[in-house]
Amino acid sequence: MAIRRLPEGTINRIAAGEVIERPASVVKELVENAIDADARQIDIHLVDGGRTLIRVRDDGKGMNAVDLELAIERHATSKLPDDDLVNIQNLGFRGEALPSIGSVSRLRIVSRARDDDESHEIRIEGGRQQEIKPASHGAGTDIEVRDLFFAVPARLKFLKTERAETAEAAAIVRRLAMAAPHIGFSLRSGERHLLNLQARQAEGEGQKQRLSDIMGKDFIENSVPIDASREAFSLQGYASLPTLNRSQSTMQFLFVNGRAVKDRTLLGAVRGAYSDFLMRQRFPMVALFITCPPEYVDVNVHPAKAEVRFRNQAVVNSLIVSSIREAIGFAGHRTASTNAESAIDAFRQQNYGRQPAHYAPTRPGAAEHGFNEAAQSFAGFEAISGDTSASDMPLDEDTADQPLGAARAQFHENYILAQTRTGIVIVDQHAAHERLVLEQLKAAAEKSEIATQPLLVPEVVNLDVVSVEHFAAAAEQLARAGLVLEQFGPDAIIVREVPAVLAGAKIANLIKDLADDLETIGQ
Repeated sequence: MAIRRLPEGTINRIAAGEVIERPASVVKELVENAIDADARQIDIHLVDGGRTLIRVRDDGKGMNAVDLELAIERHATSKLPDDDLVNIQNLGFRGEALPSIGSVSRLRIVSRARDDDESHEIRIEGGRQQEIKPASHGAGTDIEVRDLFFAVPARLKFLKTERAETAEAAAIVRRLAMAAPHIGFSLRSGERHLLNLQARQAEGEGQKQRLSDIMGKDFIENSVPIDASREAFSLQGYASLPTLNRSQSTMQFLFVNGRAVKDRTLLGAVRGAYSDFLMRQRFPMVALFITCPPEYVDVNVHPAKAEVRFRNQAVVNSLIVSSIREAIGFAGHRTASTNAESAIDAFRQQNYGRQPAHYAPTRPGAAEHGFNEAAQSFAGFEAISGDTSASDMPLDEDTADQPLGAARAQFHENYILAQTRTGIVIVDQHAAHERLVLEQLKAAAEKSEIATQPLLVPEVVNLDVVSVEHFAAAAEQLARAGLVLEQFGPDAIIVREVPAVLAGAKIANLIKDLADDLETIGQ
């Protein structure tokens, strides 16, 4: 087949595949445009997770008729006045978003410039542009995106559930709002109000209050302020105390010159800063804002502008590591108030001390699948429940060949020293208990026999709106696993039943860790 030039509509749909992956991508592009237009209030409305309708309205600068017609042309932008790709001062600059959106949806834009008396409207359906016409509208811009991906129906098959798409869009709005406390944000899904953030001061207490609104009061109360600089780079924000941590890195937010980024190198620096304070598989909560001259960072390296490249990456990494460690050092032995009680409980004698028998499985056969050391592996551990001194009993032949051997002593009220035929084994009672409980749940799930325990007083757990959406989407699957919960307002869930083997556990901690896992894997 001979080489030919593709039609403009096909080119736009191909380009849209890079820029517009899902409804949240549309929300990101439109909200960034509103922020660049100096808006003071941005309202987002979603229907059907963004499939049916995405509407973004702002009170920014707006556009006159000439600018409106140019805005929907590819690579037309007002954000590169000198064609300088180094000195980028705005969130958007490529001029790809609106034509890409218009090529795969039914796009309607109504706008009026602040210094203009007339407003205008333009429509695009599947890349086909209609004539611009007068309209009735106040200052600012109102953009409606209907029937997303109707022009490329194959893309619809790859979208997730309505709740999952809504949660992803809410996560995007949340990140953008953190970097723009001077702008008010509202987000609705159908008739449900998910976010309502009032405009704050651009810096100082306004920034702190915005972080509290999004990440929770616990974060602000149990974090240390960061304010440092090195060479051309400065770093501000907050980092949680080591005792306030999560099971995933979903509560780590990084910004470069006001742009939300997900850069593995920067996240690695955060991880390195906490390496001496946190155990593996636990992640701190941080909100860090890096500022530098535009020429020191390249933001044009990723289609979604989610990654950046610094002129001197080592300086930035060193700044993050040293600043966090120094701030934590000044905090001394201060611990998170929300976790202090849990940490104390975890080391109390009644929980883990002098009761190793508590960690044996309640049903010897429950842990047969996937955990060969279960039940029989702990044979003889009960013998030390009343005496933690070293035992001089001869090694029993029946237990000598067990993976965990025979219990000989307990120390620090949390570890068991066991003897095998060829050596010794040190067992963490707490970790062993967690593994046995997991295997009991897995075995019960295979037989569809997970016993649940209703809570005498249902527990309400406050979360962010993104986590609530994820829980609502996964409620049916969680119920099959023995965790019965339901949405309790826009920013909380109520737990009514838990698996019987988890009776007495810290429900709030369990839910928060599970929220991180759900956000990581999606729905």
